Amino acid sequence: MLRRTIRSLCPAASAGAAATSSQPLSPEKAAFLEQFRAKVANDTEGKDSLDGFVESVETPISAASVGPIQRGSEPLPKWLKLKIPKGISRQPKYNRILSSMKEKKLSTVCQEAKCPNIGECWGGGDGDHEAATATIMLMGAHCTRGCRFCSVLTSRTPPPLDPLEPEKTADAIADMGVDYIVMTMVDRDDLADGGAEHVKRCIEKVKEKNPTMLLEALVGDFKGNTSLVEVVASSPLNVYAHNIECVERITPNVRDRRATYRQSLGVLEHAAKFSQGRMLTKSSIMLGLGEEVAEVRQTLRDLRSAGVSAVTLGQYLQPSRTRLKVSRYAHPDEFAMWEREALDMGFVYCASGPMVRSSYRAGEYYLTNYIKKQQQEQQQKQANKEEPQH
Repeated sequence: MLRRTIRSLCPAASAGAAATSSQPLSPEKAAFLEQFRAKVANDTEGKDSLDGFVESVETPISAASVGPIQRGSEPLPKWLKLKIPKGISRQPKYNRILSSMKEKKLSTVCQEAKCPNIGECWGGGDGDHEAATATIMLMGAHCTRGCRFCSVLTSRTPPPLDPLEPEKTADAIADMGVDYIVMTMVDRDDLADGGAEHVKRCIEKVKEKNPTMLLEALVGDFKGNTSLVEVVASSPLNVYAHNIECVERITPNVRDRRATYRQSLGVLEHAAKFSQGRMLTKSSIMLGLGEEVAEVRQTLRDLRSAGVSAVTLGQYLQPSRTRLKVSRYAHPDEFAMWEREALDMGFVYCASGPMVRSSYRAGEYYLTNYIKKQQQEQQQKQANKEEPQH
């Protein structure tokens, strides 16, 4: 039956092809066809035939052979592949966090910002030395700023704050069973204090119900108001994070005009000085927005000079068509280079890779143990102060 059908279709297909071929090609199609024929005729890799193309051996990727890939001229690089979250039998922590967030009606930046590492971070605690990490977004899902790289919704008049959010957040985190929590926030320029007191109450409530929980706050710049920086920095935090996002030259084109490069550096420097070593300060840089190598190096130096202890570098990926386009895809070798340079500059921790994000595996084995060691040292200093003098 199948053979008879194919025979009956073949004459019709041949007739259709003949009719089509008799139609003249447009100048654009004719030029493309000539270029394609010339490319096949000049092929030296044995790919000018089907057999040669199938049997050809693919060469491994290297920085020299790839170079900076321009968006639109080449397909997405092979190293930019996502790990799909596994099922409940394979990643119980991932599913437990997801259920808890839905039940409490809380927002996570992992979901709102469409982070590609959600499965890896949320399910991290199922390994031997992997601390599961979740990032909760405080004060709703609407931001008063409109950074051109970010997919979080923008609103000049966001909904009012939920007074029960600190309690609900603490309950949700207790149910998650995570080891390390990142609490980030939308910018709320509509509020007199930018939401600083609300963020502090959330942190205190979480610590009250989960005393051993390691806490990181990824916060805004509070318009550079150092007194508001101190409000959050005085809470029981382990890490104070604020993202510089990109190099100085392109900041006006990438971030909201109310967020400046120097203002962010000032916030980080003040937080580091105010804490007096009680907590780490942390920031993040995106590549692929039009930066130059020398500018990235200078940004790392600026962060280190501001007292920043930990830094992450990752590839910017366009979250939607309305956001900034990717200028280039940096090779993994470049990210490895930045990690080496950052550690040589004196950063105590650096996560650098194409899929790294600011909260990427924040509870990683090294960082977790570094924070715990720092806590012990602070406790020992406090105990020494309280000992009676003889």
